[in-house]
Amino acid sequence: MTAIKHALQRDIFTPNDERLLSIVNVCKAGKKKKNCFLCATVTTERPVQVKMVKVKKSDKGDFYKRQIAWALRDLAVVDAKDAIKENPEFDLHFEKIYKWVASSTAEKNAFISCIWKLNQRYLRKKIDFVNVSSQLLEESVPSGENQSVTGGDEEVVDVYQELNAREEQDIEIMMEGCECAISNAEAFAERLSRELQVLDGANIQSIMASEKQVNILMKLLDEALKEVDQIELKLSSYEEMLQSVKEQMDQISESNHLIHLSNTNNVKLLSEIEFLVNHMDLAKGHIKALQEGDLASSRGIEACTNAADALLQCMNVALRPGHDMLLAVKQQQQRFSDLREHFARRLASHLNNVFVQQGHDQSSTLAQHSVELALPNHHPFHRDLLRYAKLMEWLKSTDYGKYEGLTKNYMDYLSRLYEREIKDFFEVAKIKMTGTTKESKKFATLPRKESAVKQETESLHGSSGKLTGSTSSLNKLSVQSSGNRRSQSSSLLDMGNMSASDLDVADRTKFDKIFEQVLSELEPLCLAEQDFISKFFKLQQHQSMPGTMTEAEDVDGGTLSRQHNAGAPLPVSSEKDMIRQMMIKIFRCIEPELNNLIALGDKIDSFNSLYMLVKMSHHVWTAQNVDPASFLSTTLGNVLVTVKRNFDKCISNQIRQMEEVKISKKSKVGILPFVAEFEEFAGLAESIFKNAERRGDLDKAYTKLIRGVFVNVEKVANESQKTPRDVVMMENFHHIFATLSRLKISCLEAEKKEAKQKYTDHLQSYVIYSLGQPLEKLNHFFEGVEARVAQGIREEEVSYQLAFNKQELRKVIKEYPGKEVKKGLDNLYKKVDKHLCEEENLLQVVWHSMQDEFIRQYKHFEGLIARCYPGSGVTMEFTIQDILDYCSSIAQSH
Repeated sequence: MTAIKHALQRDIFTPNDERLLSIVNVCKAGKKKKNCFLCATVTTERPVQVKMVKVKKSDKGDFYKRQIAWALRDLAVVDAKDAIKENPEFDLHFEKIYKWVASSTAEKNAFISCIWKLNQRYLRKKIDFVNVSSQLLEESVPSGENQSVTGGDEEVVDVYQELNAREEQDIEIMMEGCECAISNAEAFAERLSRELQVLDGANIQSIMASEKQVNILMKLLDEALKEVDQIELKLSSYEEMLQSVKEQMDQISESNHLIHLSNTNNVKLLSEIEFLVNHMDLAKGHIKALQEGDLASSRGIEACTNAADALLQCMNVALRPGHDMLLAVKQQQQRFSDLREHFARRLASHLNNVFVQQGHDQSSTLAQHSVELALPNHHPFHRDLLRYAKLMEWLKSTDYGKYEGLTKNYMDYLSRLYEREIKDFFEVAKIKMTGTTKESKKFATLPRKESAVKQETESLHGSSGKLTGSTSSLNKLSVQSSGNRRSQSSSLLDMGNMSASDLDVADRTKFDKIFEQVLSELEPLCLAEQDFISKFFKLQQHQSMPGTMTEAEDVDGGTLSRQHNAGAPLPVSSEKDMIRQMMIKIFRCIEPELNNLIALGDKIDSFNSLYMLVKMSHHVWTAQNVDPASFLSTTLGNVLVTVKRNFDKCISNQIRQMEEVKISKKSKVGILPFVAEFEEFAGLAESIFKNAERRGDLDKAYTKLIRGVFVNVEKVANESQKTPRDVVMMENFHHIFATLSRLKISCLEAEKKEAKQKYTDHLQSYVIYSLGQPLEKLNHFFEGVEARVAQGIREEEVSYQLAFNKQELRKVIKEYPGKEVKKGLDNLYKKVDKHLCEEENLLQVVWHSMQDEFIRQYKHFEGLIARCYPGSGVTMEFTIQDILDYCSSIAQSH
């Protein structure tokens, strides 16, 4: 190992000005054993740098190379694994942990001991040694402190030490001065010894010569010590004199401190007194206003408001610690509480009187509005009460119990007042809708049926006008087939709900205007009252803030809302809920009255639900844009549900009435009642729902109705005995197609095409069925000809068949002269005229189609004669022109 150490020193560390102090042969733990050396080195130049170097033998030759170097100051921990048992493994913690296995435990211990010494000398014990035997570290400690510093190198370096450059230079100069330094080393050593003796003697003589000077110096030091003793005596006397002065100065300083402390306390006391006087002193004028102020005049209200604000500021002043223990403060607070209680009672009593007086004053004005469809204006009352808004805010923050009591009293008085006004208002609206007067209520004493008849007579008189300008055909229909229709649709009409065709447009327009006026009067009334409640009772209605809503009790009995702290202000969400609850109680009669009015309108005319649906939807949409959670929006939304239910019921009733229609067995059917009623409904709905918000509801109703019309038209056609099925289908689907084409309803485009197709198909079917075979024998003859051709006989050879020769053809043709043909067509025209109704005016259309079908058959026969009997000269005894003349003359004669 010594040879390897010298080789490493020579080859690797000497060129880098480093000295090798310790070496250990190691390999990495847990891997293939590739041996290498860990070396502890120091630099020869100052400042000394201590390093740990990994050296490995080269694979290509028998020499060593430097692989990795770490600064010893980067070493954090040396872990020897086991301090008791011999274990060659150890870990070195640099930036990461390196695990090594030494070739022997002795080498590991020597290497760790060297690192410990270097740590003690150069690194000031920065490295932590873990699992290292204390005995090993104690053996490494030198006997003296000086030895640990100066003598450490000899133990570490062993016997080898090179000369530095300075030492080499001095030796060279000395050797140059002696010629025999190299040739005779003994002579050179003796010369050096003699010179050393000469120098020692000179040193001894120099020391002995300086003894006199030392004695003189000692005398001077003794004199100096005597002078120092004298100075110390004087300083002691001075210190004794200053001690009395210090005691006097301490007394003066303590006195000044007490004076300063007294002044500070006086200043603080004055500040506290000024604070209490400034913040807890209420002016006499404010006290007088609170006790005796006039709450009826504007000046008195303003003075009371200012006094209440000043009182609130005095009561809410933030007292400093200890103030509440002062007797004067307690007395002043009690005085403020008494003033607050007294003024709160006076204010609550006055406002209750104002509420009661308002109820009496407003009742006197109800008679003025009893004949007009208008609600009384509450703006003057609101304007007068808003003068107390700031006082209500004060009462809310100081005495929530009285504030809540006022709120309840206001709701009680105003709910009764509004109930009277709204009921009278709706009574006027009902009178105007039905066209009756208050005196007509005597009909209620008549028998039930007679009273209903009289009321309907008065409310529905003059209803013979048209629905729209484009429904004149309906009026004709109602005149021509009124006898049949009344018997067929008796189930559609009752005493409480007249058919839409029996009402005049003017009556519906009148109802629409009255209903719109009712909603237009209610809406500003509710909004004005809600705005007043928000301002007067200081409740926020628009701002939305997170918070838990208070549990609302029943507004008709008990308090408005449960409060966990009677003096605590409500959160914003609870204030919004409180506004809504107050509005519900004040206007609790609006929703029932609206529902009654809607029921009356629906009873007068079921089609009024269309008007109400459009108007109510518009008002709900407007209210929700302002405040979706407001009382008005919620109430109108609830009523809208009722209106929509009535609308759906109207549609369902129409479909049910379609299904219940019965036709007469003795008279022709014509246009079915529910087809005409659908036309009336569609025309009315299109005029009402133009640009409406709820067009989707109408489109759904259209789809249900048209499907019901289609199904029941076919049902009635199948049941018809007097009128052919094709005629019923043709006429009614033609009427439906005409209605849909005129109204241009976008959602029924598919149904319009279907109606047109059904009309065309049944027209063609009826023409073929009615026309039949006007030339019956001739038709049978040519059917036999076509059968022979179908069997394979050539067309020109058919004339050679005995049953189909030319003589037989002439015999059949002679049976149909022009006179007989005209007679048959005339009978056919009369038959068709009996089948068709006059409302649709389809006779000429059907007759023209029959003429075309007859001409088509004629041309078919002519073609067969030309192909099967060529050159025979056989022709029909009438021509196409004759057919046209026959048909034209027959149509003109009828």
